[in-house]
Amino acid sequence: MKRLPLFRAALAAAAISFAAPALAQSCGNSSAGFQPWLENFKSQAAASGISQETLQTALGNVTYDPKVISLDRNQKSFKLSLDAFMERRAPASFVKKGKGIIAQNRDLLNRIEQRYGVQKEILVAIWGMETGFGANSGNMNIFRSLATLSYDCRRSDFFTEELMAALQIVNRGDKRAADMKGAWAGEIGQTQFLAKNYLRYAVDFDGDGRRDLIRSKADVLASTANFLKQHGWIAGAGYNPGEPNFARLVDWNRATVYQQGLALFATKLAN
Repeated sequence: MKRLPLFRAALAAAAISFAAPALAQSCGNSSAGFQPWLENFKSQAAASGISQETLQTALGNVTYDPKVISLDRNQKSFKLSLDAFMERRAPASFVKKGKGIIAQNRDLLNRIEQRYGVQKEILVAIWGMETGFGANSGNMNIFRSLATLSYDCRRSDFFTEELMAALQIVNRGDKRAADMKGAWAGEIGQTQFLAKNYLRYAVDFDGDGRRDLIRSKADVLASTANFLKQHGWIAGAGYNPGEPNFARLVDWNRATVYQQGLALFATKLAN
């Protein structure tokens, strides 16, 4: 075999070393490889049917967000005692407000309960516990958060699926990319649906042709009820620990203190 002259061999090695950073990493623990990774992901999304318009509006100016990584590494709410959790997520003021909301929205809640079989106090308890009845749904860019978490190595596969689902929400016309603001981990809307669950369970209960979990109260509450029904909620059955529907609260949130707190909050709203 004819050998390359030493100078040509050095040039070839240099070309390889300069080309390497352009290749997208499968994941990373710093911002260094984020942009090549994002370009690779956008190509995969386009091949999966996401339009160029959606990709541009959703991901065109997205950058790595170190704040999201910091929040991901410092989750503490679900490590609280039940009393401390209730004080933070369902205080006495929320019980009073929740009862007023049930009274003010009784017709809507009755129609939802008739269709899906989920008691109104459970829906209002979730609404209150997740976002303070829609007052604090989050204002972080969903696509920036999900892209950062997709690139991060801790749960890359999980969040890559969520990022693709968020793109599909825009692609099918339910929301504009600019409206997709939410919590740091990509939860969307007034009861904090993950994007994949938004695709699967969101319903258009107000009849405007879109499944809007950010601004439509009717869509928010009906979609939450639909999620529980599709997971096996039994109409009229109890939801406290040891009762048939308590297991459905596990489907909503895996944290034991959340499940116990939600059942307790709903019980207070019903009494």
